[in-house]
Amino acid sequence: MTKKTIEIIDIKVLKGPSMWTYRPVLEAWVDIHDLEDCPSNTLPGFTDRLVAWLPSLIEHRCSYEERGGFIKRLEEGTWPAHILEHVTLELQNLAGMPGGFGKARETNKRGVYKVVVRAWHEKITEKALYHARDLVMAAIEDRPFDVPAAIKEIEDMVDSLYLGPSTACIVDAAREKKIPATRLSEGNLVQLGYGNKQRRIWTAETDLTSAIAEGISKDKDLTKSLLASCGVQVPEGRMVDSAEDAWAAAQDIDGSVVVKPYDGNHARGVFTNLSDQAQIKKAYDDALKEGSGVIVERYIPGNEHRLLVVGKKVVAAAKGESAWAKGDGKRSIRELIEQEINTDPRRGDAEILPLSPVVFDTKLELELARQNFTLDSIPTMGHDVLVQASGNMAFEVTHLVHPSVAEQAALAARVIGLDIAGVDIVAEDISKPLEDQGGAIVEVNAGPGLIMHLKPAVGEPQPVGAAIVDHLFPNNADGRIPIVGITGSRGKTMVAQLTTHLMQLTGKKVGLACSKGAFFNHRLQTQGNCANWISANRILLNRQVEAAVFENDSRTILNEGLAYDRCTVGVVTNLDPLDTVPECSITEPEHIYNVLRTQVDVVLPNGCSVLNADDEAVVKMAELSDGEVIFFSKYGPNEHTKKHLQKGGRALFTENNMIILATGNDQYPLISTANIPLLQASSKTNTLESILAAVAAAWSLNTPKDIIAAGLQTYQ
Repeated sequence: MTKKTIEIIDIKVLKGPSMWTYRPVLEAWVDIHDLEDCPSNTLPGFTDRLVAWLPSLIEHRCSYEERGGFIKRLEEGTWPAHILEHVTLELQNLAGMPGGFGKARETNKRGVYKVVVRAWHEKITEKALYHARDLVMAAIEDRPFDVPAAIKEIEDMVDSLYLGPSTACIVDAAREKKIPATRLSEGNLVQLGYGNKQRRIWTAETDLTSAIAEGISKDKDLTKSLLASCGVQVPEGRMVDSAEDAWAAAQDIDGSVVVKPYDGNHARGVFTNLSDQAQIKKAYDDALKEGSGVIVERYIPGNEHRLLVVGKKVVAAAKGESAWAKGDGKRSIRELIEQEINTDPRRGDAEILPLSPVVFDTKLELELARQNFTLDSIPTMGHDVLVQASGNMAFEVTHLVHPSVAEQAALAARVIGLDIAGVDIVAEDISKPLEDQGGAIVEVNAGPGLIMHLKPAVGEPQPVGAAIVDHLFPNNADGRIPIVGITGSRGKTMVAQLTTHLMQLTGKKVGLACSKGAFFNHRLQTQGNCANWISANRILLNRQVEAAVFENDSRTILNEGLAYDRCTVGVVTNLDPLDTVPECSITEPEHIYNVLRTQVDVVLPNGCSVLNADDEAVVKMAELSDGEVIFFSKYGPNEHTKKHLQKGGRALFTENNMIILATGNDQYPLISTANIPLLQASSKTNTLESILAAVAAAWSLNTPKDIIAAGLQTYQ
């Protein structure tokens, strides 16, 4: 009996660099059973059905490296596991998730494949994988499949599980600048950088954002008082404690007023351009529902603007526009709003949409009453009715902001104490000084939304994410600490412990995760085998850690991935061709080579790969290193170290019982092997090899030679 199906038998989440790629991926083990005998070109109508459902597959280049390359593979014949890879990626793309890395590779069992796809969020990718499996099977079996429903389900997961657009734009900008990013919660709390060089963001708030400043910004009355004391243009007004007091305050101002919560946000409960006593009292009651107090202040005629201040300067500005219903003599204002305004695809409650819908609330009723209308009124042909005075800060005007206006906005943020602020300004013309037109700053907000600057309804998007990253990491800082990663078939733990010892002698607070436990600054934090992703990640989250050393065995790389995206030093001690991992289908020497090379692949361009010159397979990895290479040999200057030194490279080796550090033609005798207690006390054959690897790692980090020698003499 034949079994033509695609069975997902196991899923691994590789959270960091692995043998596949630098980025997190989902690795699914898939059994296609008897479909192994059914490449796509043997399935009647399959390719046509698949492409009809997913026409955007035309963009998949596949191995042909050309548009339509994947469809060409389908027509020539390719296997369901490979198809599953591409369909999973495309479903993610259609649901708004970027990225196109994917692989499908056979295992040592017939019909079983590893399907690897980029995973921005593991639960989203897993859902896309299962939908892709069902879609491919439906195409094979010529039965219906609801593609839009599948995409919608993935989209809903993206909305609820993935980073919000404001946070995502900062994270994307950080990654563009090669700054590592680590999500710390299911929400929008993200760490940029590692150890004591890290910064944290939560949407547009940072760990530099003062809690006191945020509290001040929520108190609109206190904000106005502080701004006015520094000469910033603000509207006159005061706190009120009753509807009657609100009317009294309005009479004192003697003109149209704004009634708003003193600690509200997102323009909720804000009523503008009011002069009627009944309207002001009603606005007071509604404003009080949105906050713990109410302010009445002078209404400033003009357009609303939101200026984004980052650090000490304005980096973006958006202008608000009112929404108007144009009468046709037939439909009511309610119908015009529902059928003409709120159907605009740019409007909606989703954060990614630039325009907000017109809401049927008290604010709208008051606005219509001011114009002698109700929702059921039918305006005459061509008559414009104002239905939304604010809420559409989606028109890009950064290039129009007058320098003095930008200066006042930046001053306002500094007065409140915010490093990132959304400064709300009302002015007829943002290209002119505020004092010349009676304009004013009406609010200063912490944690401002960025979507208006990222996806304006009109105008070019502004690089606000990059501005925030530059603010957090000035002078091209990358948020990185020295990281030493160590892999190989044997000797890793000793290398890790000795390297840590040598680094600590320079005064650095070093975190270590190895098979003997997790340590920080000489202190054992976790017992047992900690050569794993979780232990290493904890060290990178520690804000006291100034440098880190990690042991990574082949199973860690295969089942979890590395805990860091790049490292300063990558050490490969050796490669045993018999060191296989059969449960991961790693059964050949070239397989284990591809696993261990991961440590070299992630070395930074300004970093160093420390490689065993006595191991031919490890020597071969030198060509993979983006950074410098230091060879080590316990058998003297062999052919590889000699060639390397002739090119001006660095190497170390033993000669006449001395450890020699060599750079080009220069040699430095570091220490006699007889003066190294660890070497004398150990019976292991690879102890000297491990010592040389640790010395090379410390040397690559510019540790002074006398400290390295002293460290070897004192380490037990």
